[in-house]
Amino acid sequence: MIADVFTGIIEELGTVVAFEQLHEAARIVVRGPLVTSDAGRGDSIAVNGCCLTVVGQHDGTFTADVMLETLGRTNLGELAPGQAVNLERAARVGDRLGGHIVQGHVDGTVAITERLQAERWDLVRFALPSDQAQYVVAKGSVAVDGVSLTVVEAAADSFTVSLIPETLAATTLGKKAVGALVNLEFDIIGKYVERLVKTRGAVATGSTKEAT
Repeated sequence: MIADVFTGIIEELGTVVAFEQLHEAARIVVRGPLVTSDAGRGDSIAVNGCCLTVVGQHDGTFTADVMLETLGRTNLGELAPGQAVNLERAARVGDRLGGHIVQGHVDGTVAITERLQAERWDLVRFALPSDQAQYVVAKGSVAVDGVSLTVVEAAADSFTVSLIPETLAATTLGKKAVGALVNLEFDIIGKYVERLVKTRGAVATGSTKEAT
């Protein structure tokens, strides 16, 4: 079975209709006429970059369950009725890849630490834990609240992106203030490369010890 993937190109600004906190999960109802136009039970829709499974669909809204792990790792636990969310349907075979490969598996949340407004674009800086800095490189890709963005500057404890007018208008990032938490997903290619390098390094080290 092929896992669903996304492109980081937001299709629609949805609105949270209901958010019910359960014992070890939550149930969310989101209005999104576009993304629900061809959605059915079992389909995947990314909400702020989190891949959720549709368990119900009615009159332009869809319902999804959010597990405890997702609530703890993402900003979905902060949602409330009336809030806007970024929505994207899973990519289909043959679709244009306008952004980059996004799995909808959030690595964690980071805070906006600075926002500089220019005439037609915003430069936004995000905090970055030191143990995750290796996943962010200048001119590389990163998904922020599900939005595919290009890194402008990558520092040891932060990174910046530029938000063009289209992104400011079509996503929730246009209104996120300093201090707001956003979902962050690193480029999957970088994570696979790191895993491969570490594995090969461990094997090489083990071979050296056995030889001596």
